[in-house]
Amino acid sequence: MDLTEYGNYLIGNYADPPVAFDRGEGVRIWDVAGNAYLDFSSGIAVTCLGHSHPKWVSAVQKQAAKLVHCTNLFAIPEQARLAERLTQKAGPGRMLFCNSGAEANEALIKLARLYGCAKAGGEEGKIVKIITAEGDFHGRTYGAMSATSGSKIRSGFAPLAPGFAFAKFNELASFEALLEEDTAAVLIEPIQGEGGIRETSDNFLRGLRQLCDERGILLMLDEVQSGMGRTGSFFSYESSGIKPDAIALAKGLGGGFPIGAMWVNESHADLFKPGSHGTTFGGSPLACAAAHAVLDVIEEEKLIEKASVQGMSFKDELKSLANKHGDLIKEVRGRGYLLAMSMNVPCGEIVSALRKGGLIAVPAGGDSVRMLPPLNVTQEEISEALGIIDKTLTEFLTLPKP
Repeated sequence: MDLTEYGNYLIGNYADPPVAFDRGEGVRIWDVAGNAYLDFSSGIAVTCLGHSHPKWVSAVQKQAAKLVHCTNLFAIPEQARLAERLTQKAGPGRMLFCNSGAEANEALIKLARLYGCAKAGGEEGKIVKIITAEGDFHGRTYGAMSATSGSKIRSGFAPLAPGFAFAKFNELASFEALLEEDTAAVLIEPIQGEGGIRETSDNFLRGLRQLCDERGILLMLDEVQSGMGRTGSFFSYESSGIKPDAIALAKGLGGGFPIGAMWVNESHADLFKPGSHGTTFGGSPLACAAAHAVLDVIEEEKLIEKASVQGMSFKDELKSLANKHGDLIKEVRGRGYLLAMSMNVPCGEIVSALRKGGLIAVPAGGDSVRMLPPLNVTQEEISEALGIIDKTLTEFLTLPKP
């Protein structure tokens, strides 16, 4: 199908696509015309093992030939084993599996409301407020959208779900000012993804944990984009030393296959009773096989350690480019393989120019270009990407603008 006909059959909730991809291998991806690119978007932090990793492909093929789907009305051993492995990462607690990050955040919202109801002695609607941060992004489903402050995704959908308040990002006093008797939970991204790769400080997270403990409020973390080892630790909050009450996880968990998850600590896991939440497809045998393969490869190839060391070097090199191209780059942010260049020019134009040079990146926060390579990217591939960035920025001011 010609791309000019693409929109004839699809709802126009996405901008017109500039290219169609046909296949991928490792960090490289090819379009339908045979042009090769370095994929430093990873499908927005999803294909954390790159494209078509042989161990991932083998695991998915093997499970697909055995059993693809089974309703959660019956036991799914692969799901229970995956829950065990993830609780070993997050701490004592229990898991709920779903299909996406938005669904995982919807589950967190329901957890907060159940907690508030229990705290109020069973009275519904009394302790309901969830405080999130300005600039956070939690998804486009109704509840997750209501928990997201940006008018861009909320416009036209009023009335939104009530019971949300928005504090200044990374400002403890702003959160404290909103903590009232009707507050059930705080929900934040430790590192804002769509907001432009903006990090909370460790001191902020520690202070927020203390506030929540003092007031008897849940601290829930959206690790959908920042989790799965992308920042050089399995969860991005680990550097702060805190323990959250609940976590949303998705994107890289399936390595490209749809799966999301909610972890809840042991103290609050019993808030969900039979029938209080459910999903048709969540935690299917096939999805769990994909997630097990991801965890296996991350551990076997020591990808978290590589993301920490090589990610730091990659960031340093991007900072060097920022010094060279200070007229274009304002700042380099992030850690591990969750990085962004904040630009002085429209980031969409830079993303387009990089693509034409053979590098796939994605915009964020209105002014930033995200770099989200697979966790198994090599130093040689990073160097190749840096060369494309340097060449693109050198030529950018002389390029004809769209």
